Amino acid sequence: MTQQVGTIIATEDTPTTEDFSFVLEERVKKEQFVEFDTEEGRAIARVAAVRKTNQFFMNAESVSESRKNGVKLRDHFPTDDREHLVAEGKILGVYNDDGLVQRPSFPPSPGTEVHEAETDRLRDFLGLAGDDGIKIGDVQFQDLEASLDLTKLFQKHMAILAQSGAGKSYLASVMIEELLDREPAEGQLGVVAIDPHGEYAGFVKDSEYGDRVEVYNGEDIKISVSSLTAGKLAKYFSDVTSPQKREIKKILDDLDKEKRQGKGVYGLEDIKERVDEADMPTKTKQIWQDRLNRMQYMNLFKKYDNPSLDRIDMGKMIVLDLSDVIQYKKKQIITAYFADKLFRARMRSEIPPFFFLVEEAHNFAPENVSSSDAIARGPIQRIAREGRKFHASLGLISQRPVGLSTTALSQCNTHVILRVTNPNDLDRIKQSAEGITSDVIRSIPGLRTGECIIVGEAVDYPAFVSVRERRSEEFETGKALKEIAQQYHDEEQLDDDDIEAFM
Repeated sequence: MTQQVGTIIATEDTPTTEDFSFVLEERVKKEQFVEFDTEEGRAIARVAAVRKTNQFFMNAESVSESRKNGVKLRDHFPTDDREHLVAEGKILGVYNDDGLVQRPSFPPSPGTEVHEAETDRLRDFLGLAGDDGIKIGDVQFQDLEASLDLTKLFQKHMAILAQSGAGKSYLASVMIEELLDREPAEGQLGVVAIDPHGEYAGFVKDSEYGDRVEVYNGEDIKISVSSLTAGKLAKYFSDVTSPQKREIKKILDDLDKEKRQGKGVYGLEDIKERVDEADMPTKTKQIWQDRLNRMQYMNLFKKYDNPSLDRIDMGKMIVLDLSDVIQYKKKQIITAYFADKLFRARMRSEIPPFFFLVEEAHNFAPENVSSSDAIARGPIQRIAREGRKFHASLGLISQRPVGLSTTALSQCNTHVILRVTNPNDLDRIKQSAEGITSDVIRSIPGLRTGECIIVGEAVDYPAFVSVRERRSEEFETGKALKEIAQQYHDEEQLDDDDIEAFM
């Protein structure tokens, strides 16, 4: 039996089948788990709040009058003896005689002893994994590792939601470490990360993980022209009409036929040449010439893909670092193309099960934005809807849940939530997160950096977790504001000095 921490009391509204209050005999913390006996079995509960009571200070009128008369109650009455800590608990479930968890149908009795939750029982109750799980930290206020089952966490997709600076990328890096460290017998995934700010590019420099990570900078990423279809071009350039699509399809079909006959892979210049020679309406020809010139200007479309993604190694990661890409449309096309290619390859079992991680997901799969301005949204939503059937896992990271595609977010059956204070984002989380309660929602704005709440498929009940320290070295992706300001000042000063010396 674990240590007793309190005794259930009767209040005006409790105990019920859901709520109870208990006087503390030992200190407990908000969000800590406790347990006690009921007529139906052993109940597991979460501490929702802790408050102090004191009968000498419960009547506002008498306290006010005593102050007016210059009387200090603490000097005349044993007020400290009447001060008590009272915790409010939420009953989560009851273990019956068969060891099965059920919803309570009868309230606990006042006078029942409340104990700290027993570790093994709590691990089973929360549905946590053992040594082969994804270890992201510790369950708060418990001697219990937050080890999450690989399948439960990733197969039905997951989302990391938090405002800027709350630790989203740090937590994602911890998860990546866990995936890269797994042994084949534990089940490995290939990892592909869309990284708009270079958050994960530093992995390649790490002494422990560098040999398992490949990073491709935005300017080095290329898309094979011969893999494009008229349909893809129509998506990349939303103003393509049906007649224009038919004309370019004829050219691409001819080039594909010649490639199969042994003439080799074709490039953008080959398509431009065929368009120039084609017998098509002048206006259509001019439009396609303009589009192909824009494609050439992007410096993205070449004869071969880079990376090829024909082979994704289990237990390794590919990072598409888009931090040097300025054009929004180019970022969208890269993400759309490789998301679609990964999913199609996985459908054909050409690559192993993978985890596709999208940073700043609200920019790549935004809500209430036209398809022409959200080219990557369709492929991301397709993985979200169909990926679980083919073991193609999706991870969405966002600081603006309210701006993220409802379709994509709703398919993420596990939400890992760090600090969020924006009321609109909190409303979106409440609507989309499975199993989240109003008192858990109220706790989100008060989370400190490095604290998170896990809800959904990965856990049977919401769990508050302190994220562990990452093992990989954290590389800075940018300089601090103060440093940049000082650097700019020094450079300006040097320019002034040079001008003065020249004069």
